[in-house]
Amino acid sequence: MKIDWDRRTCARKGHVTYAPDDPRLRVRLHAQTGLGDAWRCLRCGDFVLGEPHGSGPAQDAPLVPRGKVLRDLFILRFLAIERAVRGVFIVLVAVAVWKFSNSQDAVRRLFNEYLAVLRPVFRHFHYDLDHSPVVGSIQKAFGYKHSTLLLVAGLLLAYALIELVEAVGLWRAKRWAEYLTVVATAAFLPLEIYELTEKISYLKIATLALNILAVLYIALAKRLFGLRGGRRKFDEERHSASLLEVEESAGVLV
Repeated sequence: MKIDWDRRTCARKGHVTYAPDDPRLRVRLHAQTGLGDAWRCLRCGDFVLGEPHGSGPAQDAPLVPRGKVLRDLFILRFLAIERAVRGVFIVLVAVAVWKFSNSQDAVRRLFNEYLAVLRPVFRHFHYDLDHSPVVGSIQKAFGYKHSTLLLVAGLLLAYALIELVEAVGLWRAKRWAEYLTVVATAAFLPLEIYELTEKISYLKIATLALNILAVLYIALAKRLFGLRGGRRKFDEERHSASLLEVEESAGVLV
């Protein structure tokens, strides 16, 4: 089923109307009804009763996202939410590492106490905790130096900051955020592939697939790095979807 992105957005945010000064263009966007004046919405094209939201020269009209641009904005905001969730999670992990670095001995003692209690329980189910990869990784972490753990916490915070900056920029559809997302995501792809060679999991596969798709989609759809005509073609595509420009072209041809 095809989604009407224009009407979907207008139903959620409301219509956007504008009265241009040019009489030829104005008459194409205006209608007189028994209930009063009606103006065409710059997004969905429907006529809306009431005074226009703005007026003036056609070139000063708001560039309202329509059609494919709205669909792209929806996808960008989905990626922004994913980046924000990931960023918050990484911040929590960084805080946990920092707290662990300041109370390493206490955490080790507490862990060993719980391990001693749980060992017979797991042995009953024929599971040896002493040879568990998870337990082994935790015990290995106890051997890290305080300075090393602080460095890890700092790197995690830096990574989380990048993710959160990406989230804000993508939500606002900023072009610099699209470049940042492509570069930052692509830079971590080799590490994600390497982790899959160490141990395969559905989560790692899904994350890798999502990141590859995000890089390809943003780079191609937004025409980054000169792809598919670059910034010039991207701007032309946005303006070609403008209802005012469509009507202006039609008015000239009539």
